[in-house]
This record gives sequence, C-alpha cells and structure tokens, in this order.
Amino acid sequence: MPSRFELANAIRALSMDAVQKANSGHPGAPMGMADIAEVLWNDYLKHNPADPKWPDRDRFVLSNGHGSMLLYSLLHLTGYELGLEELQNFRQLHAKTAGHPEYGYAPGIETTTGPLGQGLANAVGMALAEKTLAAQFNRPGHDIVDHYTYVFVGDGCLMEGVSHEACSLAGTQQLGKLIALYDDNGISIDGEVEEWFTEDTAKRFEAYGWHVVPNVDGHKPEEIQAAIEMARSQDDKPSLIICKTIIGFGAPGKQGTAATHGAPLGEDEVAAARQRLEWPHAPFHVPEEIYRGWDASEAGQTQQDKWQARFERYAEAHPELAREFARRMECKLPTAFTSEAMVQRAQEKGESIASRKASLNCLNELGPQLPELLGGSADLAPSNLTFWEGAQAITPQTPEGNYLHYGVREFGMGAIMNGIVLHGGFIPYGATFLIFMEYMRNAVRMAALMGKRAIYVFTHDSIGLGEDGPTHQPVEQLTNLRTTPNLATWRPCDATETAAAWDAAIKRNAGPTALVLSRQGLPHQSRTKQQLANIQRGGYVLKESELKDCDATPDLILIATGSEVGLAMDAAAELEQAGHAVRVVSMPSTYRFDAQDAEYRESVLPRAVTRRIAIEAGHADFWYKYVGLDGRVIGMRSYGESAPAGELFKLFGFTVENLVKQAGELLEKE
Repeated sequence: MPSRFELANAIRALSMDAVQKANSGHPGAPMGMADIAEVLWNDYLKHNPADPKWPDRDRFVLSNGHGSMLLYSLLHLTGYELGLEELQNFRQLHAKTAGHPEYGYAPGIETTTGPLGQGLANAVGMALAEKTLAAQFNRPGHDIVDHYTYVFVGDGCLMEGVSHEACSLAGTQQLGKLIALYDDNGISIDGEVEEWFTEDTAKRFEAYGWHVVPNVDGHKPEEIQAAIEMARSQDDKPSLIICKTIIGFGAPGKQGTAATHGAPLGEDEVAAARQRLEWPHAPFHVPEEIYRGWDASEAGQTQQDKWQARFERYAEAHPELAREFARRMECKLPTAFTSEAMVQRAQEKGESIASRKASLNCLNELGPQLPELLGGSADLAPSNLTFWEGAQAITPQTPEGNYLHYGVREFGMGAIMNGIVLHGGFIPYGATFLIFMEYMRNAVRMAALMGKRAIYVFTHDSIGLGEDGPTHQPVEQLTNLRTTPNLATWRPCDATETAAAWDAAIKRNAGPTALVLSRQGLPHQSRTKQQLANIQRGGYVLKESELKDCDATPDLILIATGSEVGLAMDAAAELEQAGHAVRVVSMPSTYRFDAQDAEYRESVLPRAVTRRIAIEAGHADFWYKYVGLDGRVIGMRSYGESAPAGELFKLFGFTVENLVKQAGELLEKE
C-alpha cells in the first residue's frame, strides 16, 4: 500500500506536469494542499465517482479555484470519468479541465470557482440547503439528508468582502456541517501577504460564531485528521481549520514563494521537484498501486448503496415525503403545478398597483404550490414585498423554514443563493433594490454562467424612487442586466405582466431570471386573449391604431417597458386624436423577444416603420438597437436627483407632453 506521502505526491506531480505542458496555470496551491486533500478525500469525503449527483454525497468546493489542477487530479485519481488525456489537455479549447473549475464541464465539479471568495459563499449556501432540507424531510429513525460541505479556501478568498458576508451569516445560522480548510501559506500573487493581510483570522471567525482549529501543520496527515475530527464533532458551529502550508511544496528552488503561485515551475524546477519528492515517474505517469490507493469507486458505491437502503425504508414509512424529496432533487415542478391561471386572474382582476405588490400577490399564489421556494431579502423585505403569507423565517431554532433574512449582505445573498440551487431541492429567490444589484453583480453573473435557476427580485426600479436621490435611483443597471448572457430580465408594466414574468421565471431551469419591479402604482392594461399569450414572447403589440382609414402599417411605433408603458398609451391616444396611426409595443423582456423567430419580431417591429420612439426611465443607449438611427429614445443620460417622483419624471422628459412633442417632430420628417 502506498504511503500517504506517495498518494499526495501524485497530486503534486499531475498538477505541475499539467501546468508545465499548458505553459499556464497555478501549481503552487495544488502542491501545497495535496496532503490536506489526501486526508479529506481518502478518509472522510462521502462520494461515489460512478454517480456524482447522488443526493446525499458530501459537497466539496475548491474556492481558491485557480488551483484547479488539485480538483482535476482528485477527480481523476479517485475514479471519476476524467481521463488522463483531459489532464494533459489542461486549459485547452473544449477541454473538461478549464483554467478554473467550470460547473458542468467535468463530473464532480460542484460549482464554478475562480472569482475568489464566492466558492466559500457557495459552500455556505450548500450547507444551509443541507440543514434546511434535512429539517424538512428527515423523520425519527430516517435521516436521508445527512452530509457535510467541505470547502478549501485561500488567502484571497478571505480577503474578499463576500467572505465576511457569507461567513457571518453561516455563524448566525449555526451551520455545523460546514467545514472550511484554509490554506494559510502566507503568499499571494504580489508576494508575502503580511504586508497587506495582517488580521487575526482565528479571532475573526470566532467572532462570527465559528469553531476554529488553529495552527494545523498542513503537511502532517495526523494533525489534519485530528482537526477534521474536531470539526465534525461540532453540531452548532461551522468550522475553520487553519492549515499552515508551504506553497509549491516539493519544488526546492521556488517553494514558499510567489514564483509558484501563477506560473509554470519550468522544466528544470519540475525535474528538481521530482527528485525532492522521490517521484521518478515520467510526466503524467501514475503507477497502478497509486491508482489503487486512490480509487474511491468501491467505497463510494458501498456508501451510496447504504443510503439507498435507508431511503427505501424511508419510502415505506413516508411514501409521500419520499416522492416529494425525489421530485425536488430532480428539479421537477409538481405535476399539478399551474401558473398560467395566475396570469389570467391578474388580467381579470385588473388592479392598478405597484409591480412589487403584484409580485407579492404572485408569491402568495406560488408559495403553497411550490414548497421548494426558498426566499429572502437583503434587509428589505417590507420594501421588496417578498415575505409572503406562508413564509417562515429560517433560524437555528426553525431550520425547516422557507425564508432567509440575509441582512444587508447583497453579494453574500447572491452567492449563497447559487450554493442553494447547486445543492438541489430548492428554487431560491432573493431581493434588494435594483441599484444594489451592483453589490451582487458577480454572483448574478456566475448564476448565468452556470445556467442555474436563481430568481432576483429587484424593486424600486427607476428615478420613480424619488426623494432618496441619485444614490438610490438606478440608471445603468437595466442595461447591465440585459447585456448579461443567459440572464432573462423582465420589467413588467402591470400586475398581469408581473404574473407572466414570475410564471416564466419558475419554469426556466436553464438560467437565472431578474424581475425588475416598481415602487409606484402602475395602471392596468386591457388585453385580448392573444395579447395575453404574447407576453411570454417578451415583446408584443399592446395597442394597435384605431384609425379606420389607416392600413396595417402604423405611422409610428412607441416601445416601452414598466412604468413607461402607461405613458406611451396615454401619448398614443393623444396622437391618435391628431390623426396619427400609432402602435404601442410593450417589451417586458428583451431577452425573450430577441429569442423569437424573425417573422414574429417583424410582425411587432416591422422594418418598414422607421419612426420609432423607445421610452424607459433607464439608460437611453440600450434602446437604439430597436429604434434604429432614425428613431429616438426618451431615457436617462445622467444620474437622477432628489425630489418627488412626479417632479423627476417631468424634469427628465417622461411626460405625455414631451413624448407627443418628440413624436410630432419625427412624424414631420419626410
């Protein structure tokens, strides 16, 4: 049987060989954390390489994702479907072994990491999901949800502010099955971190309410093992194990320096490391006895078989719960679920209310049908209106709840939501003001990149916020969201479109959705049955010209979203009285509209009609793709001001008078 040191050296060798072959990458962290990884994966991690998605596996997150060869080596060595050729193809086009771990590229990668700190926050979300799911489904004598979340973190992860947000909340929620192993090597890209990272990390995490195991020698397996045992004995505190390591361990000329962090070691140093580590094998060659020492296939299958037997006993005792658990872990909506009727009811009711209030009405309908909904808000629930009638706060005393008070932690909220949805069993939604989307921007991007169903409720969507002033009034944020690939953004104009947006968000399982909602009341719009159906196409003709002597081609098209749709409708009515054939297009989701076939898009925005005006209380430039060079945009080209909303709309030109004036100037052109 190979020694632990030999097993760990397989990680070091594969990592430095892959980085050297690619002439790109980060060998230092994998070489420094190899001993920690060997103990965790061989002695503790519950996983099955043959079934990387079985529900009760432990979750492992490499938050310091630049050290990706550590994870790829582990997956390859333990028996996952990640062949040696993929390691040899590290960082190359279409390889499963991307520069940073990419969710969906290779089996066993639980989340995309690389932006430092977010993997740690994802792990908090996974641990929270485990605890909540266990509280909702476990029954006396039947623990079908019982696993740990392990996360490797580096100095950079702990310097990023998102680590504070997420880890503070993890301590408050007493996530005892969350164990973080900190690679305390004292080195980052710029060199020795003691020049810029001098805080007492142990005291910091103790202040959060974490259990801390300090001063563990990260190259002594017995100390690592003892630390993990201590961490696993904690029921009501997450644990931080501070492992003192040497970055680039085994590279005699460069270990312990920033030279091993983000660049290949060089052929001479790789050869010297082989000699120092007593690893005489050729590049990418791993002896069979080493593979046998790492192979987790048999043990993993045994673990899963034991769980499956437990689950079958659970299903006999609690058949309805078992079916519900399976459904939720498969990300399937309930068979009896329906949300189309919600849209129809909103239309029939005809309320003129703020879209944030309409959103709450939707949650009150959706919540009882979808127990997997797990909501939250960044300390703005009374303003975002996300705490629905059946919401129950998640606390250490009530872990079975369905609503998380994130506190003023927007970035942490977004990253934790990603961890929740990656864990499985939940559809998370989280809310804040649209302007504070900026704080969570990168977490939103990561959800879009991974194609995971997170739902963002962004309220107070424009200068209509009023007196709070330009610091709170969004301008460029809508453009930011709309230009994010794979993010479906909706800005509904009334309660009906809000219901349609929620309907689309719940049914979309290939990426996140942003619901951009108003603070102020919005007028209800009348619709035909066809117009109601066309909302889901993202943009549709809400009003056609009523002039009897006009043909099917209008003189002018007004395009609007949200609160500006009512403005467009009023202006169209006035222009019609003056004898102009005007079409009003409501475009709640440019994402959905752009995905329609050319024939439909032409039917809504015919190329022959070049006189077009877009109206939105957001950044103007986005809309020129729809109005063209001959069109106009009534939008924001500056920040707002502090004043009542009505005065601001008048100041910045969002009035019927200005819209009619702009339309008149366009119509006068030949």
